[in-house]
Amino acid sequence: MTIQAAVPPELALDFALAVILSSDTPLLMLDGSLAVLAASSSFCRAFQINPANVNGRQMSELGSGEWDVPQLDSLLKATASGFAVVSGYEMRLQRADRPVRDLVVNAHKVDYPGAMGTTAVRILLSVADVTEARNNEKQKDDLVREKAILLQELQHRVANSLQIIASVLMQSARKVQSEESRGHLFDAHNRVMSVAALQRQLAASSLEDVVLRSYLTDLCRSIGASMIHDRSLVSLDVKVDESIVKADVSISLGLVVTELVINALKHAFPGQRSGKVTVHYVSDGPEWTLSVIDDGVGMPAESENVRAGLGTSIVKALAAQIDATITVTDAAPGTRVALCHSVLDSLQNKTSEIAPV
Repeated sequence: MTIQAAVPPELALDFALAVILSSDTPLLMLDGSLAVLAASSSFCRAFQINPANVNGRQMSELGSGEWDVPQLDSLLKATASGFAVVSGYEMRLQRADRPVRDLVVNAHKVDYPGAMGTTAVRILLSVADVTEARNNEKQKDDLVREKAILLQELQHRVANSLQIIASVLMQSARKVQSEESRGHLFDAHNRVMSVAALQRQLAASSLEDVVLRSYLTDLCRSIGASMIHDRSLVSLDVKVDESIVKADVSISLGLVVTELVINALKHAFPGQRSGKVTVHYVSDGPEWTLSVIDDGVGMPAESENVRAGLGTSIVKALAAQIDATITVTDAAPGTRVALCHSVLDSLQNKTSEIAPV
């Protein structure tokens, strides 16, 4: 940068020195040999340097020698020669009797018109103390790590609590005499296990996204372990693509799968009938289909509403939460219950919600 002065060179330099001396930003003006021509009072104050011992000294000699940084010295000499610009140079100012400070240094060459057509090389150097900002960043990072550790500990405690609850429910189910009460307790156990399976997936994920295949596989493994007593007769299979969904969606899908799989295992294979239940999920962008299919006895012919009981209030409420429609069809043999989500249906549902009555 060259300053074209409309005033005598010595007055232009005096004006520049006056600006530096009064600046609130720590500034130095150096000559081509890196000797200090002027230092702002803010520089001397910030780094505890006696203003009377600054002018004429080499920058590397300031203070107790803490500014003698070979790399910075080389960069400043290259800047004076016009080969470099010091931009955002970071250094640690270490002094024996004071805390270490983190600094960011910027320096630019300034060519002043000198006497008799000569050019005087000057380097304008600014120093920013970023110690507090860096400390704040470190504290923030430490806080994030601390929260992550606490969250992990919380997840372990939640997992343990869910296991305890599930165990208590299972023990209670084995003790009660009423078949109806036993069935309710088994259902409650499986619902708790579905939440536990989700919790494990969240703990292993980013806490925002859930890999659906591993989640539903783990969930169905848990349901099958408690409900399928003879695996040579009934099997439970999971076929899920590579979909990744938000945690709140995975909760709804997991609870829906829990309800539908429990219902299929309870009603599709009466007596010693053998069969298979398949949980299938496939997506194409924002559109997806979740199906639970069994090859059991199918829907009773005498009542079309009996099989519609699969669309219980829980499943219907969960489907509504994720803008999905429920369909129940004959799988010949067996029954297929599907939840389908499409962008068009979702938009229509939102439009109907805000339509005037």
